[in-house]
Amino acid sequence: MLDARLRQLIDPALNRAATRLARAGITANQVTITGFVIGMLAIPLLAVEDYAAALLCILLNRLTDGLDGALARKTEPTDFGGFLDITLDFIFYSGVVFGFCLGNPAEAIYGAFLIFAFIGTGSSFLAYSALAAKRGITTEIRGLKSIYYLGGLTEGFETLLTLCLICLLPEYFAIIATVFGSMCWVTTATRIWVAANTLR
Repeated sequence: MLDARLRQLIDPALNRAATRLARAGITANQVTITGFVIGMLAIPLLAVEDYAAALLCILLNRLTDGLDGALARKTEPTDFGGFLDITLDFIFYSGVVFGFCLGNPAEAIYGAFLIFAFIGTGSSFLAYSALAAKRGITTEIRGLKSIYYLGGLTEGFETLLTLCLICLLPEYFAIIATVFGSMCWVTTATRIWVAANTLR
């Protein structure tokens, strides 16, 4: 919901950092993979309830997620890079929830609901993107992307905020997961509505 507006604030800093990385010969895919590995470290950390360290891994993962796109635009963006970026993002999001459930099995039902909701947002996002490409529908409202980004109530910023809240307020996980999961289903429903009006 807020991604397009926030990009205007963070893109200048990301572009400056990307320029330095490009000069050092670092590729966007290297940044993507490095960020993913760091993000995956949150799973065992959440499993042992080290929420502060897990939060750091989550924030570093999201930083690299912004950097890889900026770096790709300064070098040579590839279809594989776009594929890798979005695939690892969805694995990371679900991985954080899975890690929390490992450490708190009594809360696993709420984690399952949240991952269930991620399936709705992820599948509707990717399906629309594929069909938008087929029809030549494009947008740069969220910056130049390798695939079409259909927005919604829950986007990258809202997801990041939720993952941070899970680490900062683990005792409220059930509420956080229920509220955000419900918001994800609203996003899925609105994307279906958009598809019904644009893809017929």
